[in-house]
Amino acid sequence: MRDAFKAVLWSFFGVRKRAEYEADQRRLKPAQIIGAGVVCALVFVIALYLLVRAVVTM
Repeated sequence: MRDAFKAVLWSFFGVRKRAEYEADQRRLKPAQIIGAGVVCALVFVIALYLLVRAVVTM
């Protein structure tokens, strides 16, 4: 599962080597990628919400 999070985080950042991408396609199942993507997206949205809330209350 750690590899799935690593692949998703690199995707969020937008930098990925083709060889690593292809290796992830062979190694990881789609359900792992979807699960890691949903978790990372939720964490990102919550972090943005908390950041905006902290800035607005200053």
